[in-house]
Amino acid sequence: MAKEFKRYLVTSALPYANGPVHIGHLAGVYIPSDIYTRYLRLRHRDVISVCGSDEHGVPITIKARKEGVTPQQIVDRYHELIKRSFERLGMSFDIYSRTSSPTHAKTASEFFRKLYDEGKFIEKSSMQYYDEEARTFLADRYIVGTCPKCGYDRAYGDQCEKCGSTLSPDELIEPHSAVSGSIPVKRETRHWYLPLNEYEGFLRQWILEGHKEWKTNVYGQCKSWLDGGLQPRAVSRDLDWGIPVPVEGAEGKVLYVWFDAPIGYISATKELTPDWEKYWKSEDTKMVHFIGKDNIVFHCIVFPSMLRAHGGYILPDNVPANEFLNLEGDKISTSRNWAVWLHEYLDEFPGKEDVLRYVLCANAPETKDNDFTWKDFQTRNNNELVAVLGNFVNRALVLTQKYFDGVVPACGELTEYDREALREVAAVKQALENNIENYRFRAALQEAMNIARIGNKYLADTEPWKVIKSDPERVKTILYVALQITANTAIAIEPFMPFSAAKLRRMLSVEGFDWERMGATDLIEAGHRIGTPELLFEKIEDDVIQRQLDKLAATKAANAAAEAAQHVEAQKDEITFDDFQKMDIRVSTILSAEKVAKTKKLLHLTVDTGIDQRDIVSGIAEYFTPEELVGRQVLVLVNLAPRTLKGIVSRGMILMGEDATGKLRLLGPDEKTSNGAIVG
Repeated sequence: MAKEFKRYLVTSALPYANGPVHIGHLAGVYIPSDIYTRYLRLRHRDVISVCGSDEHGVPITIKARKEGVTPQQIVDRYHELIKRSFERLGMSFDIYSRTSSPTHAKTASEFFRKLYDEGKFIEKSSMQYYDEEARTFLADRYIVGTCPKCGYDRAYGDQCEKCGSTLSPDELIEPHSAVSGSIPVKRETRHWYLPLNEYEGFLRQWILEGHKEWKTNVYGQCKSWLDGGLQPRAVSRDLDWGIPVPVEGAEGKVLYVWFDAPIGYISATKELTPDWEKYWKSEDTKMVHFIGKDNIVFHCIVFPSMLRAHGGYILPDNVPANEFLNLEGDKISTSRNWAVWLHEYLDEFPGKEDVLRYVLCANAPETKDNDFTWKDFQTRNNNELVAVLGNFVNRALVLTQKYFDGVVPACGELTEYDREALREVAAVKQALENNIENYRFRAALQEAMNIARIGNKYLADTEPWKVIKSDPERVKTILYVALQITANTAIAIEPFMPFSAAKLRRMLSVEGFDWERMGATDLIEAGHRIGTPELLFEKIEDDVIQRQLDKLAATKAANAAAEAAQHVEAQKDEITFDDFQKMDIRVSTILSAEKVAKTKKLLHLTVDTGIDQRDIVSGIAEYFTPEELVGRQVLVLVNLAPRTLKGIVSRGMILMGEDATGKLRLLGPDEKTSNGAIVG
C-alpha cells in the first residue's frame, strides 16, 4: 500500500544563470514540475514548490571575463531575466530564490562546516592545471583542447560539446588555458572530498532495493554508477567566485558548485517559511526532485549522500528525470544559440503561453530524447487545441448564447447516449490522477483532452443545430450536458494550461471548481448565465512559422560562418615564382551558360578569353543560374590541360572564392576590362 504523506516538497533543478531559459529546460524540468504542483494544490494538498538561480561556478566567470564585467553583473542580469520569464509563463513556484543570497551563503557554509567538524570529508593533494600567466588554478571548464573521441578542437576539460563525451583535462590533446591562451602546467593543490565510496552500501539499499518504481532511465543510470564503484568527489575548488570554504587557511578556495547548488533548495525553503524544517526533516513529507537526465547523478547519488552525511534530512521519494529535447533535429546548445528562448517566445507569441506549455508536455521527452519542430508546434495548435478543445468549447457556448440567450437550460430526461457520454467524462478523473501521480504527464494531458473529444463527438452525434427545429426541449438537455462537459474540461486542463482554464472559467462566469467535483453532472446549474463566448485558441498561419524557421536558418548560417572562420584551410606547399609564372590567368566574359543534362552540379559555359572562344564545364550549378552568369567577367585559368566531362571538352577553369559558409563567389575585375587581360 502506498504511503500517505502529510505534505509535499517539490524542487525544480536550479537553472544556471549564464543564459536565458530555453524550451529544452521547460520540457525536461519546469513544465512537469508545474503540472505536478498545480495538481497537488487543486487537491488541497500542503505543497511548496521551490526553485532559484544557480549562480556560482566556472562558466559564469568565463562569460564575465569575455564580456569584461563582474560575475555578479552576469548573474544579476540572467537571474532577473529567468525569474521574469518564469512568471510570464505562469510557473507557480512559491519562491524563486538565488544562490548568491546571504541566506544561501550561510546555509551552505554551515552545512559544509558540520560535515567538516564531524570528519566526514577527506583532505588530499592533487596535481591540477595552473595558468602561470593568469596566476590561477584552472577549473576543468577553463581548459580547452582537442577532443580525443571526435577531434573537435574546442572541447572543454570536462566535456566535449560536439560529441557529448565526458572528459578530464588530462585526456585533451594539446590543452591550453581559456583564460590566457597559454599552455598550463601542473601544480599541487589541496582540497576536501566527500568519500562517496563510503555511502555505496546505503545507496544500493535505498535506490536499487527501495526504489524500483523510479523511471527506467533514473534507476539504470544510478545502477550503472554504483556498479562501476563510487570515488571520493571534491567539494572545494580553486576559484574566486563562489562561497568561500569556511575553514581557516582555505583562502582562494570556494565550495564546488555541485555541492553548493542543491543546498539552494534548502536555503530557498528557509527564505520562504520559518517552518522549513517540517518540509525537510519530517518523514511524512514527500520530496520530489524534477530534473533533466544530466542531473541524475547529483540528485540521486551525490546530494542524498550529503544529506545522509549531515543527518536529520529526509531523502527524495522520487526523481522523475526527463531525457533531452532537440530542436529541428539538432541538439539544443546555448553556446551555439541553437534554441528557442523562452523570453523571445513570449515576446513573439503574446497570449500563447499555453500553446507552448501544451506542445512541450504533449511532446515531452519522458522516456527518450524527442524533437521539437515548428511544424509540429503549428500542427498541434491548429489540429488539437483549435480543432478539438477550442472547437468544442466554442460550439457549446455559442449555441447556448444563440438558442437560450446565454442562460444554462434546464435538463430534461437523459437518454442512454447522454448518460454514456457523462460516464465517459467521469471515468477520466481516475486515469488523470493515476498518470499525474506516476509522473506520466503526456498520458495525463491526453486524458484531459479526451474530455473535449468526448464533448465534440457528443455534439456531432446529437446535432442540436438540426434538432432545434423539431424538438427545442431536447436541445435544452443536449446543451445542459454539453455545458457540464465544458465545465469538466476547465477542471481537467487547469494543471496543464492555467491561462486557458482561467479564460474558460471567465466565459462560463464561474469562480472555479473543486478538483474532487470532476465528473459531476451539475457543475453549472440551470438558470446560470454564462459570459460572452470567445475563441479559446486561434490558428497559427504558415508565415508565422516560416519566420521562426528563417530565424533558425540565420542562426545555422552564422554558426557555420563562425566555425569556418576557426578552420581556415592551412597554407599549401610552397611553390617558386617560376611555378606561378606557368599559370596563364585571363580576364574573360561568359557568353552563354546552360545546365549539363542529367547532372545537378555542372554548367556548360562558353567564354571569350580574348585568345579565343572556348567551352568550360564548371561544377557551380547549385550556386548560380545560367541567366545570372551570362555577360559576367570572370578570371579563367586558360592553360589548364583539357578534360572531357559528360562528353564536353572543358578547356580551362573559372576561378572562385569560397566564403566561410561554403558559398562560392565569382572572381573578376572591379571594372570592365578587355578580354584576354593577363592576371599576374
